[in-house]
Parts: sequence; structure tokens; C-alpha cells
Amino acid sequence: MTLTNTSVKELRVHIVGAGMGGMGCALALARQGFTNIHVWESAREIGEVGAGINITPNLSRILDSWGVLDIARSEAVALDGASVLNSVKDEVLTAVDFQYIQKEFGYPFYVVHRSALQKSLLEGAMSSGAVSLHLGKLVTGWDFDANRFQVKSRGTAKAATSSASPDEENSQWIEADLILAADGVKSKARTAMLERQGEVDEVEDTGQAAYRIIVKRSMINEDPDLVPFFTGSHSYRWIGERRHIIAYPIASHDLFNMSTAHPDRRFVEADSWTASGSKEEMLEMFSDFCPRVQKLLQLVPEGDVLEWKLRVHAPLSHWVDGNTALVGDACHPTLPHLAQGAAQAVEDAAVLGAVLGRIQSKDEIHRALLVYQNLRKSRADWAVLTAAANGKGLHLAKGSAQEARDLAFRTAKKEGGENPDKAIDQVTQRILYAHDCIKEAGEKYEELYRQIVETEQQ
Repeated sequence: MTLTNTSVKELRVHIVGAGMGGMGCALALARQGFTNIHVWESAREIGEVGAGINITPNLSRILDSWGVLDIARSEAVALDGASVLNSVKDEVLTAVDFQYIQKEFGYPFYVVHRSALQKSLLEGAMSSGAVSLHLGKLVTGWDFDANRFQVKSRGTAKAATSSASPDEENSQWIEADLILAADGVKSKARTAMLERQGEVDEVEDTGQAAYRIIVKRSMINEDPDLVPFFTGSHSYRWIGERRHIIAYPIASHDLFNMSTAHPDRRFVEADSWTASGSKEEMLEMFSDFCPRVQKLLQLVPEGDVLEWKLRVHAPLSHWVDGNTALVGDACHPTLPHLAQGAAQAVEDAAVLGAVLGRIQSKDEIHRALLVYQNLRKSRADWAVLTAAANGKGLHLAKGSAQEARDLAFRTAKKEGGENPDKAIDQVTQRILYAHDCIKEAGEKYEELYRQIVETEQQ
């Protein structure tokens, strides 16, 4: 099937999931001139849910190229540095000055409320006029051979699996030329895709959970111990045995975002990922942390405590089936210990835009998706494994390994260099932040596409 370039841009593009990866894909493809883009989202509205999120230079570079960085940056805080502290003594183990980040990578280390990043992608995509957003729609079945998926309005759908047979009266099949499944860590597209190859979709429970909480400036009654958390532009990570809390100001310094990682004591059902947390349990979990942390935790309203399971997935054998590709957490869910979950999802979207923008016919979609997989998979898998390893290094029990790590913290350079916390390790940052995924896609596309064609001919 050979199409004119104009016809290529009119191909039916359907994206499942309106998170960072999904809306990033919609924006990337709209900027490439695609005009028939649909995004399907199970939520009934795009709200200001979630907490803080990091916009590291590799993500800023993409947002800037799409013309939407200023939307997120309008309420961002550019961090001036980060400290790692002993959780009990409140003693600084290491402190890194982030001045080198903008100098070396072109952008500061921004932190924002998740909604600010979501808004930048959503506004960029919807203002294109090429994107239609369908809310309250659950995907209930996949047909990769026919390039289609089945949806139901939320509230009538049963759990979606590849073998689901929902009531036809309340469902519809969506026909597509290209499907991008950005349906998150609980991806049903991934389950169905692996099942076709005889593989089992097994998400790994890390045994860790996280509280994600926010303290408002108005709550602190100008306590002199707490005011610097809001007036400054610094990140703090308190580490203790098998637990840590990372915190930083967001929303133009009006909010102080706190995210924890700790042993999961709830053991909620396998299909349950979040639970209303108990403030009493949270305070007990961190009862040995320093007075400043205790003050912050005490301020959190009882109803605002939510506990999340932290789960990962082993690297997948493949991300592509026919004209369908997995995106973001659907193919590489990442623990938060490297500040790269959103960045890697948006890198996926940017590369998809770059490779699909080069196709000349519908017949080239599958090969272009394989180029995307080739460009992205090893890098994203590396980020997943590095984040997991960093979490283990931060959560050491008392003993010689912890003592050696803390000595390495104390001898780390303040100006940037090697650091036991890989999120502030300049060597790791250079791999992540210096990367220009759009430029790489442009440079390598022809060679990778040719290799795929040659493989098909063998």
C-alpha cells in the first residue's frame, strides 16, 4: 500500500493512555504533521493528581523542541543542589552543587507538580487541532493482527485481558493504522502481546511501598525549622535502614513534596496497587527519623496519606507486535530512585515522532516501530536496572557495606563527580542528561531501517 506523503499524515493513529508517554506521543506525532490522532484514557477527567516529578535536562531538551517547556517551567523550581542526610542525626553525608548541570547539559534540574508536566503535554497536543481525547474509556480487548482494540465506557467494562469477551452492546472495536499502547505499568497491551509469544507477563513486587505526600507552605505556621524547605531550591534525601525520604519544593515554592520508599507491610492483593494509607502507620514507619522530618510528617492531613506499591518488570523480549508498540511504563516501568520515569516515557514519544515522521507509506509502520525499539530498548532497560540498583544501595542495613557507602558519600565532590546516590552521580547523569534522543533517531534511522529490511530478506 503506497500512499502520498499527505495520505501518510492522515493515517489513523490511536494511542491508549493519556499519561506522559501517551500525551507525549500525541504531541510528537502532531508536530510531525499527523492529523488523525486519537487518545483513549480510562479516567473520566485529566485532573491534578499525583505529586512532584522531575524534569531533568534530557526531558527539558525534548519539551523545548516541542515548544512547551515554558508551560511546565512557569511553576517549576530549578534545584540549586541536593543533599543526602543521615535520617536519625539529620547529618549531611554529602551535598552536591548543581551549578554544573545547566553548564554541562544545557538546562537546570527542574522539579514540578506532576500536573504541570501533564499540562504542558496536553496543551501542546490539543492546541495542534490534530488530537481527539476520549475520556472514560477502558480497553477490553486487543487484536494485533487486525490493528484494532476494543473499548467500553468506564463503569461497564470488566477486567481487560487478551481473551476478554465483553458485552458487544456496550463496546466498540477501534480500527487503526498505528496503535501506541501507553497504558502504564499494569498494561493490558503488554499482557496480550507477550501471551502471543507464549510468555507470561509477570510484574515483580519489590517488597517496597511509597508514601507520596505534600506539605503546603500555609501549614507550617512559619516554623523556622521548616521555612528553609520552602524558600530554598534544594533537594533533600534522608536515608535510614531500608528506608528513605526524598523531598523538594514545587509549585513556585508553595508546596514541599515528599516521597518515601520503605518495606511494604500491607501486602495488598496482587491486583491492588494503592491503598489509603494510615497517618499513624506512616509516623510509626519513620519514628526514628530526625525532628525536622517528624514535624513535616505530622502536618500531613490524615486523609492525604496514600501508599503505593513499588513494582517493576524484567526487561521484555520485544515492544512491538505488527503495527502496535508499547510506550513508557507499559514496557519499562522504573522505580523512582533515579528520577527518570517520566523522562524515559517522553523519550519514547520523541523517538516515535522522529521515526514515524519519516515513513512514506503504511507498509513502513512496522519497520519504523522496530527502529524505535532498537533505539530505545537498551537505554530504557539500563535506566530500569540502574534505578533498582540505586534503591538497594540507599536501603542498606547497618554493617560494613553501609559504613563503606557513607564514607564514599563523605568523600564525594561537592562540585559534581562520582556519588553513591546515582541520582546525583555526575557519571550517571552524563549518560542520561547529555543524550539527545531526537538527534540520535535522525542520525541512525536509515541504517537501522536498512538492517531491518535486510533481515526480512534473509
